[in-house]
Amino acid sequence: MNLRYAPPAGRSWNVLVAECPSRTSLARIANKWTAMVITVLENGPMRFGDIRSALEGISAKVLTDTLRDLERDGMLTREVYGEIPPRVEYELTPLGRTLIEPLAVLCRWAEQHIPEVLAARDAYDDR
Repeated sequence: MNLRYAPPAGRSWNVLVAECPSRTSLARIANKWTAMVITVLENGPMRFGDIRSALEGISAKVLTDTLRDLERDGMLTREVYGEIPPRVEYELTPLGRTLIEPLAVLCRWAEQHIPEVLAARDAYDDR
């Protein structure tokens, strides 16, 4: 194991510790656009415009930033083809694919429980 990527001696990674680098990974995964990009790319490589079309409400800048962050973290690859006009495709890496099922569970939970969440919000706002 590369010691550069090991926790300090006698410790383990812990997202509850402020200086733990796993905290930044958790923050990235918990980002709403990250979850949706992973979900959209589940079925294979896609071009930027196709990803943006599939994600209603995302700006080009936010999508660009999200894709760059995911590429930097090893979750997806960016393939540039030497064509005219240029073609770029994004695809999940094996590491990125490990997020498909956990994020699918969260998406299903959000869809199944939105009536209860909306009712709770209304009740809270009425108080």
